[in-house]
Amino acid sequence: MSQLMIQLVLSTVTVAITVLIHGYGLALLVRLLGAMKIDMGGAQDSRHHFDVRSTMPILFVVLALFAIHGLEIWFYAAVYLALGAIPYLEQAVYFSTITYATIGYSDMHITQQWRVLAAIEGINGVILLGWSTAFFITVVARLRR
Repeated sequence: MSQLMIQLVLSTVTVAITVLIHGYGLALLVRLLGAMKIDMGGAQDSRHHFDVRSTMPILFVVLALFAIHGLEIWFYAAVYLALGAIPYLEQAVYFSTITYATIGYSDMHITQQWRVLAAIEGINGVILLGWSTAFFITVVARLRR
């Protein structure tokens, strides 16, 4: 199997795992919000505005989303370390973070043979960050009811 095919297969597996992490993370977050008596169902009533009372649940959601994305970033960093694509943990976490968030300063930290995997991490990160953004907007809209 060619190096490109190996990267594509591995990329598919890593994307699938991070989507599962994200989906289960958001499902857990919905349950926690329900336990906090934050209604995640029903229609939004736009007559009410954001108030101080909703600050703590929003802070909780933001921190939880950071934790979910952090887990996914660390997962990619662990993959890079396991492959020998990046030699040190700090470099792997840094590279994974800038790649996942599509900041992408450079690909000098990763070996050339694993660059496609890194590029797909960037696409994956955009999709998962977008999913979190949609979730966050939904939470804020529910709090405005």
